[in-house]
Amino acid sequence: MLTWLKRYVSLSLIVILGFVAYVLFFNENSIMRNMEYASQIRELEKEIAVYEDTLMHYQQLNEMLDGNPAEIERIVRERYHMQRLSEDVYIFE
Repeated sequence: MLTWLKRYVSLSLIVILGFVAYVLFFNENSIMRNMEYASQIRELEKEIAVYEDTLMHYQQLNEMLDGNPAEIERIVRERYHMQRLSEDVYIFE
């Protein structure tokens, strides 16, 4: 066993393997950190997609409200329970 180690394992091989292990696992740009960063990027892209959908919804709502006073009145009555002076509002939950 000792002769096999002397024949195939040298100091330069140990140094090279140590350097490769350091680069792959312990460095700032290691594989583990790259995998963590990739998962964070995927999560953030999902959040961006959700927020873009929300943004599109509110942009469409804003465009719809710009030129339609009847739509503004409907939304104000539904969300804020506002009424005209001659009306009574009953809320059912």
